[in-house]
Amino acid sequence: MGGSVGGGRRSLGDTSKLEKKAKEELKKGERSNTFLSFDYDDANEVNLLRGHAKNPNSDIEFIDHSVKEPINSKKAEYIKQKITDRINRCSQTVVYVSNNTHKSHWVNWEVQKSLELGKKVIAVHKGGNPPAKLPKSITDNKIKVVAWKDLSKNC
Repeated sequence: MGGSVGGGRRSLGDTSKLEKKAKEELKKGERSNTFLSFDYDDANEVNLLRGHAKNPNSDIEFIDHSVKEPINSKKAEYIKQKITDRINRCSQTVVYVSNNTHKSHWVNWEVQKSLELGKKVIAVHKGGNPPAKLPKSITDNKIKVVAWKDLSKNC
């Protein structure tokens, strides 16, 4: 019936110590879970950024959700809830900015939601000079803007 073979059981204290140590080790190798916000017109450039995240040497992992519905559509509330759920599961938000991003209602909303949920937000551009005009949510909240080659240093 019951019983253990091989010298008895470990105490509960030993188990919790082992569990704590295992969690610490897992955390060391953990990749950052990042929500990626971008204007749909920048999808081709963002695909390059996604490719960077797939590199095994990258410590960034992106979860993105491309939104094709206008923000004021009948599906907007549903889309906002789904995006909120995804942002909640992430530790940070990276916003890809280009010359047209400042026009995106969705990007502004995603940045505001990320900040509201207490997430770190950083804006990234492809290199050279950042866009002359940035989304209001980036400028109003004084969010750091970096070239994407410097992204992993800032996340």
